[in-house]
Amino acid sequence: MKFNPCKISAVLGLAGALSFAALPGQAAEDKVVIGHLTDMSSSYAALDGRDGAMAIQMAIDDFGGTLNGKPIVLLSEDHQNKADIAATRARQWMDTEGLDLLIAGTNSAAGLAMGKIAEDKKRLMIANGPGTSALTNEQCSPYTIHYAWDTVALAKGTANALIKQGFKDWYFLAADYAFGEALVNDAKKVIEANGGKVVGTVKHPLGALDFSSFLLQAQSSGAEILGIANGGADMINALKMAREFGIDRSMKVASLMLFLIDVHSMGLEEAQGLLFTTSWDWSVSDEAREFGRRFYEKAQRMPTDIQAANYSATMQWLKAAQELGTTDADQIREWFRKTPLKDFYGEGYVRDDGRYVHNMYLVQVKSPSESKEPWDYVSTVAVMPGEEVFTTKEESRCKLWK
Repeated sequence: MKFNPCKISAVLGLAGALSFAALPGQAAEDKVVIGHLTDMSSSYAALDGRDGAMAIQMAIDDFGGTLNGKPIVLLSEDHQNKADIAATRARQWMDTEGLDLLIAGTNSAAGLAMGKIAEDKKRLMIANGPGTSALTNEQCSPYTIHYAWDTVALAKGTANALIKQGFKDWYFLAADYAFGEALVNDAKKVIEANGGKVVGTVKHPLGALDFSSFLLQAQSSGAEILGIANGGADMINALKMAREFGIDRSMKVASLMLFLIDVHSMGLEEAQGLLFTTSWDWSVSDEAREFGRRFYEKAQRMPTDIQAANYSATMQWLKAAQELGTTDADQIREWFRKTPLKDFYGEGYVRDDGRYVHNMYLVQVKSPSESKEPWDYVSTVAVMPGEEVFTTKEESRCKLWK
């Protein structure tokens, strides 16, 4: 079934948002409600956004559209990268729409805010877009599952690989909010543990257009490597400007968070050789390729790992609710804790801190001559076991796991 927004009732919500609603007057108890809050109009819209909602709808359609005899309704809106909007809408959906599952899209501050609402209301939240490791550390909750990736895995994957190449002294350009702070802190631990050091960090506002002053500070630091700790449009703009300024001739420039759609936006000529860590790529297995091509038929582009995780997490939750005969968050969270997971996206298990432990991939962007077909952008350098790249129990600050 092809995703067709015209077949679903579209209700205007926040600016630029879509809300896929049930039939008018349908009581909350007569439906199963999945909510998806993410950036649909700003820096991270391409990483999740409307195509992320489409991936969730694909899972609902593949499941059959109903759960335990009730129609499944998807609500999806733009939180505009604002934590207060995300929290307010999540609370409203839980109070008035009977929300059963919340899928947290991009933006760590918004994810943390939604996690607090989910814990207060005792509803399950699955986080795919927020990267901050605080979701399974200081702010872990029995009602949050951190499904896709986090800043610890990104740091251990990419920073370790670059340190092994001999780059020891780092300077960071970081987004000035929860994600950027978490990524720099987690990378710093990896760098220092391997004999390197961070000589400085400069922070920029989300959605910055001019990175020149920040990049000049980095260039004057004398560091060997410029670590870019942001994502989406910010990462692309910072990387392009670093090359325009010739900073890549005096420093190794590395993005600690990169997505397939970013490589597509930059082009292989510009992005070739970049190393990055990801939780998934459409090329990693035959099953992944099958999903990628189905997604492509609908979106005319390959999915990011966040969008693939949206489908996977939704399908796993639906299977759990069907098997248990309930959408009760406590029972489903216990199911996730006890049930090994395996599908096209990954294979692993959910720990007591809410972390879904699965393989991560260190990949490198291909040169134009190496790419054999459209969207054939990366080659796998290493498959990294989840036990090695996610927070260990010794490192954990989660009260639920300790």
